[in-house]
Amino acid sequence: MTTAGPPITLDDVRSAAARLDGVAHRTPVLRSRTLDALVGAEVHLKCENFQRVGAFKFRGAYNAASRLAPGQLSRGIAAYSSGNHAQAVALAARELGTTAVIVMPEDAPPSKRAATEGYGAEIVTYDRYTGDRVTVAETLAAERGLALVPPYEHPHVMAGQGTAALELVEEAGRLDALLAPVGGGGLIAGSATAVKGPHPDTRVIGVEPEAGDDTKRSLEAGRRVSIPVPRTIADGQALHTPGELTFSVNRRLLDGIVLVGDDEIRDAMRFAFERLKIVLEPSGATPLAALLTGRAGPLPPRVGVILSGGNIDAERFARLCGTGD
Repeated sequence: MTTAGPPITLDDVRSAAARLDGVAHRTPVLRSRTLDALVGAEVHLKCENFQRVGAFKFRGAYNAASRLAPGQLSRGIAAYSSGNHAQAVALAARELGTTAVIVMPEDAPPSKRAATEGYGAEIVTYDRYTGDRVTVAETLAAERGLALVPPYEHPHVMAGQGTAALELVEEAGRLDALLAPVGGGGLIAGSATAVKGPHPDTRVIGVEPEAGDDTKRSLEAGRRVSIPVPRTIADGQALHTPGELTFSVNRRLLDGIVLVGDDEIRDAMRFAFERLKIVLEPSGATPLAALLTGRAGPLPPRVGVILSGGNIDAERFARLCGTGD
């Protein structure tokens, strides 16, 4: 899938923000003197763990689903996801008065599967290490006449995700740098579009788990590359290749990618719980880990961070932050 111009623009993100007004939560921006002192910068934390479904994904899912033609919407929506986008599409479908069928890996976190079913979605499972979720979902959508809303590879999804960064800049003011997690690349693509539109000099840095460095490798190669399906506690970032549309944005707008290890992610989750008093899932904690470890390098004065989600059950959180997984 290719486009003549950029897949999304700042106006697309602003349009998504208008559509989400009153539907998505305007999530809080937290400050911590302790964190500022530790990293040597003024840090503004955009807490998408307080978003509906517990993650930023609702923004893109609703923006895309709500733009479907009425006839298509009435037939239902299909999606594929390890958890957060699954919940987001399920809730968006319920809000819009239609149904959802979600393709999820067999080893998806039980809490995320239960929440998806709780929003009324039908679940179809596959093996993430031997199966192709895109093929499974596309086949299912074609057979049932459903509209497919992908987790990142769609302009309306990317624009919706970018509204988190748009809100952050509106509240915190101009930022010198922005850090956000990178999975398929939709959040960072939308975020970079949102912040660099008005402020081109803002540095945008993506954060990946060490085992899932497909975007970093792709940027270094100048083309999309694939890696084996990563095994990492950051299940929301366990992808093997960046999206085509998202990569077309990120190769233009990103200033770099940094990597963090699973133990560093655990430490960041503990820090967020003990010092910030918030719960983050592993993927949501990766940019905080990049700050705490110094992996993001010397920081400019004002830094924004998108904490992308907090969907983790108590047992797994205790296991990861206690004796390990």
